Amino acid sequence: MASNIGNLDRILRLIGGLALLSLLFVLPDNARWWGLAGLVPLATVATSWCPGYALFGLSTGPKKKS
Repeated sequence: MASNIGNLDRILRLIGGLALLSLLFVLPDNARWWGLAGLVPLATVATSWCPGYALFGLSTGPKKKS
């Protein structure tokens, strides 16, 4: 698995993932569990690999030298 996420993309995913996780503390009752969706972008930040990008052949990472 080669990295397919660039630095700016990682920063934005980190911010978005933390914002989603904060819903665990903000939303009432059972709606708070939607905050667990924040684990997905945080996992892609941790691995530097996005399965959705790989599926469609996309990459925001640095270009490889040929």
